[in-house]
Amino acid sequence: MGQRYVVGVARLEEIVRRLEPSLGRLTGEPVALSGGITNHNFRVTLGGEEYVIRVHGTGTELLGIDRQSERQASEAAAQLGIAPAVAAAYEDCLVTRFAACEPLGPGDVVADHAEELARALRRFHDSHAQLPTRFWVPNLLDHYADTVRRRGVRLPSAYAEAIAVAGLIAMALPLYEPRPCHNDLLAGNVIRALGGGGLLIVDWEYAGMGHPCFDLGNLSVNNDFDQAADERLLRAYHQQPPSDARRATLALMRLLSDAREAAWGVVQAEISELDFDFDRYARVHFERLHAGAEEPQLREWLAAAGSDRSAPPAGANGHEEHDGPAA
Repeated sequence: MGQRYVVGVARLEEIVRRLEPSLGRLTGEPVALSGGITNHNFRVTLGGEEYVIRVHGTGTELLGIDRQSERQASEAAAQLGIAPAVAAAYEDCLVTRFAACEPLGPGDVVADHAEELARALRRFHDSHAQLPTRFWVPNLLDHYADTVRRRGVRLPSAYAEAIAVAGLIAMALPLYEPRPCHNDLLAGNVIRALGGGGLLIVDWEYAGMGHPCFDLGNLSVNNDFDQAADERLLRAYHQQPPSDARRATLALMRLLSDAREAAWGVVQAEISELDFDFDRYARVHFERLHAGAEEPQLREWLAAAGSDRSAPPAGANGHEEHDGPAA
């Protein structure tokens, strides 16, 4: 194996040796896959079958990632046919079947796949998967802030606005029943299988029991949905024309997603070993959050979302609190 592997030759070789008794001998060399900004991904051939080994990045538990939740969510999604099958899972890596595919950009998601993704997410949200962790952005922001402060680093001034906006949204939303959610629907985490296999959702490491509409807002803002695309998304997800309350909740979840992404970038700038400009990533999302929070409709969205009586009932699965431990 060449020295080009960022993750380290010895570490990757040890993982492959661990997999060979169950998946078969390695043929050829692992091929590094691009695109990830948390983990290191490799395409390998074991026992004549192709797999993707995702080697977990250093310190990812500080990002609120629960690897048990990731594995369970990945397995549940694979059973629904919306994610690659899981072949193996260890403390330091997750191995899935390789799916011949092409990546999608934000424009592709908007133009062709909003409805398909809405239906896929609804199936996952309505599944009986019970993930062992909760995902709630206000709590996650507190967790991230503590992580940065413990390292003796001052939080950027925009962080206070992110906490304030997230708090307003949390107070406005009705109580809800936590559902299994993906929580990281960047365009790079949606792939189109070749040969008519449809869409697959990958990278379930932030999965947890959360607010199902966060997935919709996260998908919308990260893929540049406009108002028409949001209408299509909501209509397909709920199988009926969207109400003003649902439109408002989606708008608020777009803001909540930017608060999370910005805070995530702040933490990654301190802990990640990857060559990526996390400071700029955080700054872009802080700026977009600020612009959204300045929208004159914000108060209307908060009031309309708070009046939504169509949300799933709280406490149906034993969770009666609006928030919970960070992911």
